[in-house]
Amino acid sequence: MGEDLKFIMFSLGHESYGVEVDHVNTIERMMPITRVPKTPDFVKGVINLRGTVIPIIDLRGRFGLEETEYTEQTRIIIVSIKDIEVGLIVAEANDVFDIDSASIEPAPEIVGGIKAKYLQGIAKLDQQRVLVLLNLSEVLNKNEIVQLEEFEG
Repeated sequence: MGEDLKFIMFSLGHESYGVEVDHVNTIERMMPITRVPKTPDFVKGVINLRGTVIPIIDLRGRFGLEETEYTEQTRIIIVSIKDIEVGLIVAEANDVFDIDSASIEPAPEIVGGIKAKYLQGIAKLDQQRVLVLLNLSEVLNKNEIVQLEEFEG
């Protein structure tokens, strides 16, 4: 038996994903996003969250999946990646799960159209459900992080 890790579960369509709670600062409802010119399509712009300017990316777009319209369940998960805050647009955010680190298996080459380099692994929640765990430090490459740091000013 390994160490218990806490993950926030969210969805991007039909699959469930997880990010470690330690990286999550807050979960917000959708709010107006100010576009920033000359950014990749998946960078939707910036928000002003309680006085802090935070860049927002659409995870579906980041992974090359078809983007969908935002709904009442759409959420922005504010995470810290390498000392910067970034908002991740997800279809919906659900519960917090404790996962035994020994039950996390390496990710296959591609899961739901997402390449393995973006994935920390796969965790079995029960007999039928699995949670795809994101590797946040790989979700953004170094050039993108530098670009996002410029937004934060």
